[in-house]
Amino acid sequence: MHHSQRPELWDRIDGEFAGVVPEYNLHGDINAGFWERLFSDFPDHQFLLHDTATDTVLGTGRTLPRTWDGTPEGLGTGLDASIEAAFDDHDAGAAPDALCALGIEIAPAHQGRGHSARLLAHMADMARTAGLSHVIVPVRPTWKDRYPLAPIERYASWTRADGAPFDPWIRAQVRQGGAVSAAVAKSSRITGTVAEWEAWTGLAFPDDGRYVFPGGLAPLDIDRTRDRGAYWEPCVWITHDVRERTASTPAPSMLSTAGQATSNGSSVTMRI
Repeated sequence: MHHSQRPELWDRIDGEFAGVVPEYNLHGDINAGFWERLFSDFPDHQFLLHDTATDTVLGTGRTLPRTWDGTPEGLGTGLDASIEAAFDDHDAGAAPDALCALGIEIAPAHQGRGHSARLLAHMADMARTAGLSHVIVPVRPTWKDRYPLAPIERYASWTRADGAPFDPWIRAQVRQGGAVSAAVAKSSRITGTVAEWEAWTGLAFPDDGRYVFPGGLAPLDIDRTRDRGAYWEPCVWITHDVRERTASTPAPSMLSTAGQATSNGSSVTMRI
């Protein structure tokens, strides 16, 4: 189902998905220029996981098609640059090569049930159907906020005793066939006044300097003289080759728009 067909479903997101993304993440510098254009220019690439039996929105997926030369360097510096590249490609009429995932969000009441994997699998289906070779994901690592002082390049290389990636979200994507392709320190820029940052984080910043804060993946720079807080969120690029499925990649839960599957006893429909 297109966004325009049932926009009221998207109107629920702010309330039902509260707390899924840290407040500061809703104020990225890139948002003002491009975020609203997701629905006007790319409505078919923004989708919901919707339980039709209860009329409940379980999760959301946001994507953009963009060109990519297949190299780690060609992925760019992360989320902001990828969004800008996708709209530049769109405005120039360039044919995309890959589908970039901007985010997968699961409502708090429905987390831990495998819905993230289903949304990711559906992105792979979308890319494959469109003739694109890859899904590329500038991942916001789940546990990086526990280690805000660790360089993202080091964090991305951490593994468990069994050799699997240390971070749960990176690990989940690798299990679905993804490859850790790059780590970048300056993926998404967020700036605001000192008062805004204090409201977003619940902390006081009484002096100039670098601060770690709840939910932050890296330190925040505070300049009280300029009344400015500036933060670069890092990311880890995961690339999924969708041209052919391997034994290590699970079959997608959703095979097509409005295709149905069963989850925890309920009928769930992926609506595009």
